[in-house]
Formats: sequence, C-alpha cells, structure tokens
Amino acid sequence: MTSTIRIADLTVNRLGFGAMRAIDNGQIWGEPSDRKRAHRLLRRAMELGVNFVDTAESYGPQTDETLIAEALHPYPKGFVIATKCGLARPSPGRWDPDGRPEKLRRDLEGSLKRLKLERIDLYQLHTIDPKVPLEESLGVLVDAQRAGKVRHIGVSNFNVKQLERARKAATVVSVQNRYSLADRGSEDVLAHCEKLGIAFLPWYPLGAGAALKVSRVKKLAERMHATPAQIAIAWLLAKSPVILPIPGTGSIAHLEENVAAAKLKLSKADLAALD
Repeated sequence: MTSTIRIADLTVNRLGFGAMRAIDNGQIWGEPSDRKRAHRLLRRAMELGVNFVDTAESYGPQTDETLIAEALHPYPKGFVIATKCGLARPSPGRWDPDGRPEKLRRDLEGSLKRLKLERIDLYQLHTIDPKVPLEESLGVLVDAQRAGKVRHIGVSNFNVKQLERARKAATVVSVQNRYSLADRGSEDVLAHCEKLGIAFLPWYPLGAGAALKVSRVKKLAERMHATPAQIAIAWLLAKSPVILPIPGTGSIAHLEENVAAAKLKLSKADLAALD
C-alpha cells in the first residue's frame, strides 16, 4: 500500500480496516466465536500495511476495543485507532443514540482504558441524540481534546446541515457515513467534505454486499481478473481523494482480498461505466 491520506496532521495508508466484524455475529454482540482467530485477523491487517483501524465503544459493547488492544498493543509508531462514542446497547438488537455528557465521558474513559491509550487519535460522535443538544455532546469531546485525551474529533451519520452546525462547536476533521457504489445517499456530504478538505470514511463500503451484485461491477471484475469487492473498493479510492475506505470482515481471506484492491487502477472509462 503506497497511497496515503491525511486526516488533519495524521497521515495513514489509504485503505483502513473496520474492526466491527472481528465480533463475528450479525448483532455485533458479546464475544467473538474464536478469540484467537479475531486476534489473527487484526494482526494480519497490520501485516498487510493497514495502519488505520476503526472501532466503537458500542461494538460488543466494549469487546471490539479490548480485542484490538489484546492483538496489537503496543502499537507501532504511526498506527491510528479511531473509535466512536454515543450509542447505548441495552440488548443485542438495540443501537440507541445517547449523547448525554455523562455517557460520553464514561465512553471516553472506558475506551482509553480498553485500548491502552493515553490519547485517542480520532474520536467520533457515533450519531446525534435528538434528546441532547449537539453542542452539549460535542462540548464533551472538545473538553477531552483540551485535556489531551483526544487528538482529533470526527462525526458519524451526519448530513451537511448537521456537519455545519458541528463545525461551529468543534474542529471536525472527518465524517463517517454510509456510502458505497450501491448507496449514494451521502453524495452531498462527500462533496462538502471535499470542499472543506476533511476526510470521508464510508461505512458499509461494499453496501452490505449490494455493491457486489451490480451487473456492471461483476462485468468489470471479470474483465480485470478481480473480484466484485475489489472493484467496489477501487471505485471508492478513485471516486475522491478525501475518501478513506474502511471495509470490514471477519475473514482473513476477505481481508487480504480487500487490501489487494488498493493496487487496482480504474481508468476514466471504467469509472464512467460504473457510474
């Protein structure tokens, strides 16, 4: 992996890893089926040159961060862990917004402890809690930044209007929204991030598999002797210089396949055919 991207003063390789699927069940709840396998997956990502890993307090909850530290700590120089706060998990099927300051402070202290970090490089508000003013939630992250516990602040699942509101309360360096070849709902947010020069992290970059079933993706994959997943990731890399894809998987074989997508070069004609 030679291509890099800047997130404020951080420089990381252009393809990251979404660690959520290290917990290999559909509800991202509890423990992985095989802890040692989860550790091997995370270590393999690092071996392949991945130096940006995305996780969240809510994955498990709390399990995913613990797995990352177990597998990868002490972290090498330049290795960036991004995590998220502000979701409650009262039961396996629940992902409830909770942006109360006391919850976010608890999330932060827990994440620092589990990840064995003194400072989190990229701390993201997972979503907006409609019951709590956004400025109040972000204020906790700004205070943590001033205290040296957070290096940079990001947001997730925000529209353009919400992003602009957030930028009045904090220095926002990244946005993480659902986006893929098959799901362009955040196209306007991506364009706004390009204009601002801030990173855009697409979650579900393979569209939960939907992008792999698109006929034009399958045709190009066949012609380029690649897989549909590699084409979908290569499209994201070519789509915008501010995009940092974070494909996630619980499979080492799929991880290796995804990382290899960084070597694919799509022509203008290829991109036109996919669009």
